[in-house]
Amino acid sequence: MAKKRPQTKAKRPQLDYAEVPVVGAREPCPCGSGRRYKACHGRTAAQATTALVQRPFEGLAGECDWVALRELVPAATVELTLRDGLPEGVPSVTLATVLPMAWPALRRDDGSVLLGLQNDTASGDISRDLADTLARALTAAPGTPVQGRRAPADGPRLQDLLAPEGAFEPEVHSGFEFWVPDPENATPDVTASLERANAAAIPTVRLEGVDAAYWCETPDKNHLRWVMPHDEERLLDALARLHAAGRSSLGEGTRLVGSFRAHGLTVPVWDLPSEVTAQDVEKPAAEFAERLAEALATDAPLTHEERRARGGLTNRQVTLS
Repeated sequence: MAKKRPQTKAKRPQLDYAEVPVVGAREPCPCGSGRRYKACHGRTAAQATTALVQRPFEGLAGECDWVALRELVPAATVELTLRDGLPEGVPSVTLATVLPMAWPALRRDDGSVLLGLQNDTASGDISRDLADTLARALTAAPGTPVQGRRAPADGPRLQDLLAPEGAFEPEVHSGFEFWVPDPENATPDVTASLERANAAAIPTVRLEGVDAAYWCETPDKNHLRWVMPHDEERLLDALARLHAAGRSSLGEGTRLVGSFRAHGLTVPVWDLPSEVTAQDVEKPAAEFAERLAEALATDAPLTHEERRARGGLTNRQVTLS
């Protein structure tokens, strides 16, 4: 009996992940593995787009203000500077907290671009999703909105598109009239959206003497919400030192009540009496910044009173994102 020849299997070509096209989740994977796309290369692609980036705005000029405009400020705009300059036919690019109809972006009739910041994003990297929306808005037809989508896992981020040295200077507005150059000639849908947005907007003012601190007015009391760039643990220690020493307030009737956690940064919050205006807290906030700098420079272990104060602050911390 003749001997059987050993069977050898030809090796399948090894494809780089970037070379595998995206297909339907239940279709055979184009790499030739025989498995469905969702169980093969699609799994890696999904993981890449859903992995949460804790500090999506890190490395951008004005990171703290990016966080504030994303989570705290109703109506504000910022002129953005692109790394490679403005494309032909695009006179300006403006970041806005929110746009009419919750559009992710809008290419105006004059070619200018408005990029909305307070939108749901499809992946775990807000920066990549915003960059994808911005890139598509720059080439969209004038007079059209840009819809959201999940950005490619290997697409650029805002850090790649924006000039690193560009200034980030938010302008806070009392309403959303910046949406349209001529509100009287806006479409009924946009007019209705503008009226609803204006009615819901909380009066907000950005302080001038310190960075990324925002005063806001509510019916019962006012607040100061201050986005800070410091390491969270070190900042909480410093706040606890000041709180235990009775030096954490911003004047009579004010009180440090806790903090938010947003996009990898900590946002201390003060309650203010309803009669205290943004101008009233300018000087106290600047003085607090000096006290905080001293407390941040201290490495001594927390005392019993300071640990109790830190525990209280931590218990009143709320995570926004």
